[in-house]
Amino acid sequence: MSDIKLEKSWLAQLEPEFSKPYMQELKQFLMVEKSAGKVIFPPGAEIFTAFNTTPFESVRVVVLGQDPYHGPGQAHGLSFSVREGVPIPPSLRNMYQELERDLNIPYPRHGYLGQWAEQGVLLLNSVLTVERANAGSHQGRGWETFTDAAVTALNENRNNLVFLLWGSYAQKKGRIIDRNRHFVLESPHPSPLSAHRGFIGNGHFSKANEFLVKTNQQPVNWAVGGE
Repeated sequence: MSDIKLEKSWLAQLEPEFSKPYMQELKQFLMVEKSAGKVIFPPGAEIFTAFNTTPFESVRVVVLGQDPYHGPGQAHGLSFSVREGVPIPPSLRNMYQELERDLNIPYPRHGYLGQWAEQGVLLLNSVLTVERANAGSHQGRGWETFTDAAVTALNENRNNLVFLLWGSYAQKKGRIIDRNRHFVLESPHPSPLSAHRGFIGNGHFSKANEFLVKTNQQPVNWAVGGE
């Protein structure tokens, strides 16, 4: 991770983490895995894409994911997102279905969510790397501590953020969020296993915008443009 550059406003919040033992151990773990010939997703330069695309002071909405996608060409550092030309994963298809139902937004043609991130939607996975074809393989190695520090910084040093916590994993991670200071929306995960138990119909996209408007912030244009 020595070649990784973290956006300066996030570095101001998280720099102390990089010198802590857990981060040194994580860096060593990743080096050993790579030297053993294992393929790690996303590529090194994209591990911190969520932070580098959405500076600390720009964050308005936080979407907490779990792990990066573990298929070739999928993960690029934004939770739930894939680049244009990559098939839209099932959870994101359900997110698009809810977008269409909630805000009458036409179903997008691709799965790249960079436009959200550029508008202040922090698309943050709890774990920032994964081994190819091995889901959850980097859980418990330290990333959770690092992303907890990011959530804590947002919770304590920003006001009136919207947190979208989909599924029990995100909800557990979001327990530290001060509900008096921020707007927290919870529902089942958009995964095909749970989407129809309450994700579809949750209205989170419109509710997030209603809160942003109410607190004198710009609403998010949730439409995903382009081909």
